[in-house]
Amino acid sequence: MDEISAWMSQIQNENPDVVSSMIYGQTYEKKSIALLKIGFSSTTPKKAVWMDCGIHAREWIAPAFCQHFVKEILGSYKTDPKMNLLFKNLDFYITPVLNIDGYVYSWKDNTTRLWRKSRSPGTANCSCFGTDLNRNFYANWGMVGISRDCCSEIYNGQTPLSESEAVAVTEFLAEHQNTILCYLTIHSYGQLILVPYGHPNISAPNYNEHMEVGLAAAKAIKAVHGKEYRVGTSPDVLYPNSGSSRDFARLIGIPYSFTFELRDKGEHGFILPEDQIQPTCQEAYQGAMSIINYVHDKTFTVSSANTVTATLLYTWTTLVALGISGTNMF
Repeated sequence: MDEISAWMSQIQNENPDVVSSMIYGQTYEKKSIALLKIGFSSTTPKKAVWMDCGIHAREWIAPAFCQHFVKEILGSYKTDPKMNLLFKNLDFYITPVLNIDGYVYSWKDNTTRLWRKSRSPGTANCSCFGTDLNRNFYANWGMVGISRDCCSEIYNGQTPLSESEAVAVTEFLAEHQNTILCYLTIHSYGQLILVPYGHPNISAPNYNEHMEVGLAAAKAIKAVHGKEYRVGTSPDVLYPNSGSSRDFARLIGIPYSFTFELRDKGEHGFILPEDQIQPTCQEAYQGAMSIINYVHDKTFTVSSANTVTATLLYTWTTLVALGISGTNMF
């Protein structure tokens, strides 16, 4: 974690025109939760894309991916016209490690390597530590795919938002819910792209569009190293769950929300070999960019079309007011 924090400072220092950092919360152990904000500065509010990694401590490939993603976009915006346009129209909010307490604990020794949850203490009658942060959001909280046993890996907390990490994300999203277009949360493992919702009886209003965009992302991933990613809701391709950050983002009106479950399919699981880090990040980057480009193009193409329509309507109204109409207009 110290290396990642130092890297975040280095990235900001080396790219001051397009990178800034922001502390938006604290963990249970009072560690600062920080994100990188990347994009061209603007005097007016911009639309944005959110990405977080490391909500589950043992999923080490996820923070590696966030770092890879930052490296790639910063390395291409000066030479790639499309990336330059993205920097102009969007801000990227990227949290390399969300569950910092758990992540640090997972590095302690071999006995803690597979730690998943936060590090907050359990209830008065429970000696176990930690809450599953991805069951703690106010999104159908406590309904399916959770445990009320505080020793369980899927313990959903004493109450919704009992964990300060979930509160930090919730408050940031609430503050920016009208500008964030897309929410991406990166996990492992399973090679999946999950769409809302985790409850089997609830569907997102734009479920079909989520599936189309997700399938296009899976196709982009496969084109890199041939890896197959399944796309669907969590109940359809994994298991039901409730209280996830992905579902919360969609519930408050963020139009597009996806969970990536990176490599592999279980051969190594959370202990992904070092030689798979780079190819995993390469393919996931193409998948993420497929989604981001779709969201950007739809948003700004529609905006441009609306501007043209408004201009034509204004021109026509003005000409009519001047008594010029029909064939005399041209």
